[in-house]
Amino acid sequence: MIRTEFEYRETLKRIEQSERAFHQEEIKLKSEGLNRDQIKRMLDPSRVFHAQIKSEVETYERLKRGEFDELHNLVGIGPLLIGARIASGLSQRELADRLSVHESQVSRDERNEYHGITVDRAQRILDVLGVDVTTRVEKVSERAVKTA
Repeated sequence: MIRTEFEYRETLKRIEQSERAFHQEEIKLKSEGLNRDQIKRMLDPSRVFHAQIKSEVETYERLKRGEFDELHNLVGIGPLLIGARIASGLSQRELADRLSVHESQVSRDERNEYHGITVDRAQRILDVLGVDVTTRVEKVSERAVKTA
């Protein structure tokens, strides 16, 4: 997950570099006499990784626009908190200042996606960011509960 503007810019550079490298590698493989299917098999693993990186960029850009995925049973609260900071336009340093903690604490928490965070601490972060999270409670069918 991209968490900072710096990581975002660096990832964009990596995408551009890898696209150039794909093109050069394809030319090289063609010159070696490989056919289209062979070239595809050679480049597919790298392209899958490339697609994953592009997906991370798209996610970061959605978060900057304030577009969030749904949160189910608090799974994903960490990425939601990171996304809320990004959407609020705050750096990790600015969030740390508002929370009266060291920037390294916010960086470490975000790297770990706030694993094990308390509800009180999550609420404090949401308050500092000026973000409300709304939940909906639904009863799970007994059959679903038994299979879980």
